[in-house]
Amino acid sequence: MTSNVSLAAVAAVLLALTAAASACTPADREALLSFKSALDERYLGIFKSWSGNDCCTNWYGVSCDPESNRVADIVLRGESEDPIFEKAGRSGYMSGSISPSLCRLDRLTTLILADWKDISGPIPPCITSLPNLRILDLIGNKITGQIPTDIGKLRRLTVLNVADNQISGALPSSIVDLNSLMHLDLSNNKLSGDIPSDIGKLSMMSRALLSRNHLTGSIPASLAGIYRLADLDLSMNQISGSIPAQLGSMPVLSTLNLDGNLLTGPIPAGLLSNSGLNIVNLSRNGLEGNLPDVFGPKTYFTAIDLSYNNLRGTIPKSLSSAKYIGHLDLSHNHLCGPIPNGSPFDHLEASSFANNDCLCGMPLRTC
Repeated sequence: MTSNVSLAAVAAVLLALTAAASACTPADREALLSFKSALDERYLGIFKSWSGNDCCTNWYGVSCDPESNRVADIVLRGESEDPIFEKAGRSGYMSGSISPSLCRLDRLTTLILADWKDISGPIPPCITSLPNLRILDLIGNKITGQIPTDIGKLRRLTVLNVADNQISGALPSSIVDLNSLMHLDLSNNKLSGDIPSDIGKLSMMSRALLSRNHLTGSIPASLAGIYRLADLDLSMNQISGSIPAQLGSMPVLSTLNLDGNLLTGPIPAGLLSNSGLNIVNLSRNGLEGNLPDVFGPKTYFTAIDLSYNNLRGTIPKSLSSAKYIGHLDLSHNHLCGPIPNGSPFDHLEASSFANNDCLCGMPLRTC
């Protein structure tokens, strides 16, 4: 009997020691609780699970490295298919701010605090001291202030997404030192100033989304040196100057949105002859000159929008030889002459050619 009791006691002690060994560190737990105390989420109750000593187990949105038991990921999304959202029948809402206590989680690799709608205040500058951070996603809040000046210290960062906030100021020059960055989304903020001329140093980047800000200056030609860049969106800014011809020779570029700026000069012929480009929107600028006559059997565009510019001359007949053009908008220019016959013109509406100087033919008036 005594032997059985002793064995049970030993087993209980071993179990307790094992549990303690696999629990998160007290320092990480305190940092998380401090982070939680600066936030207010009252509809879904996601923070109700943040109790007990082991923040590595069953704390909603928190995961730890299995070897070190240090907090590695915080993933809190305000829009999700998680059962907690389905049960509540609503998306998330959270207010408060991002506590600098996060910076004590020095093994953190992922911070996603996305689409909570009302988290405000600045990005803590000390976040640049997290050497292992790979994903920083704060989209869809009301974050203010500036992007930390020394953001470039995050050499392992692959995703920087702070879109749909109220971040202001200039792009820090150190942003070009993020040499692991693949996805950059700064759209729909209040950023101003020029795009760094050496942004081409971000050689791993595949998406650069900077639309709906107050950016000025010209389009850096160094962007054309980013081999992997597939999606470039600089629309709805105040960018001026001409479109660098080098953009037309980018081998992977698929989507180019430059609409709603102050661009002038001609459309580089390479943009419309690049067989990889699928969507080109250059509308609502001050582009001049003739439409390049560079279309052929390899031309395949889902959409080309060149409306609201100062383009002159005729519509190139070579457009009729294109393999496919899903949407074409040439309205509000100074084009003249006949609209070519055949595809893609036979499926386009009259509005695609409206408000030009003297275009004629189907679907407009006869010549």
